[in-house]
Amino acid sequence: MAVDTSPRSTTWTYVDGEWLSGNPPLIGPTSHAMWLGSTVFDGARWFDGIAPDLDLHCQRVNRSATSLGLKPTMAAEEIEALTWEGVKKFDGKTAIYVKPMYWGEHGSWSVVAVDPESTRFALCLFEAPMGNAHGGSSLTLSPFRRPTIECMPTDAKAGCLYPNNARILNEARSRGFDNALVRDMLGNIAETGSSNIFMVKDGVVFTPAANKTFLAGITRFRVMTLLREAGFEVVETTMTMADFEAADEVFTTGNYSKVLPVTRLDDRDLQAGPIAAKARDLYMDWAHSSQDV
Repeated sequence: MAVDTSPRSTTWTYVDGEWLSGNPPLIGPTSHAMWLGSTVFDGARWFDGIAPDLDLHCQRVNRSATSLGLKPTMAAEEIEALTWEGVKKFDGKTAIYVKPMYWGEHGSWSVVAVDPESTRFALCLFEAPMGNAHGGSSLTLSPFRRPTIECMPTDAKAGCLYPNNARILNEARSRGFDNALVRDMLGNIAETGSSNIFMVKDGVVFTPAANKTFLAGITRFRVMTLLREAGFEVVETTMTMADFEAADEVFTTGNYSKVLPVTRLDDRDLQAGPIAAKARDLYMDWAHSSQDV
């Protein structure tokens, strides 16, 4: 029986000068991206009439393309303008995930190496409600690890990195957890399977130092900045599992849910703490006050 390829929510995609509804067939069996993984993307959010840090997400997808050997074909400002054009196609009630993408169509001098001149672009927008910030999430420690930049293009938001994230999440889910803390190759905590990670100890906020084994996210940086401006001490440092086991609070940041408290770490229950709540309030206040509605 054929697999249903229709999208799971209302979706519009801009490609080759036009907006198409649904899930248009864009990649064929000979496309480089199909069998050799030359894809990058980014993820921004539209909700409540705003799209926080949309400009930074549009800039980053172009940097990711360059890191993977692709050739960006759209200026970040053009992607941003297209996003606002696409948002008008929705009913304005449900949050939208904004996904600009580049991929390679042909190989270059080698079958394996992508031809940058064959780079294609699409901008996909689809309805995706915001995560429940009040419910919290559960974490365990993953047996899998993050690669170094010598092994994989960890400085890009590249599709080829995500099968590792998927097995991290699937393994954690098989043991009854929502997500997992992931170590780098030296055994230090880097991130979770799908977000950046923070912890609080004695009122000080800590997060793993960006060491090119994980994508130091746009929302991560925004939350760090806002907390510092609000008078909190925020420290980027090397962190181990023992640090998290002794934490007063743990929370994650990411584009999908913005700020999400962790309420269970292995067999330890945690509070959805006041600093995590403050971080989310600061982010939402900033987002609504700094963006044009």
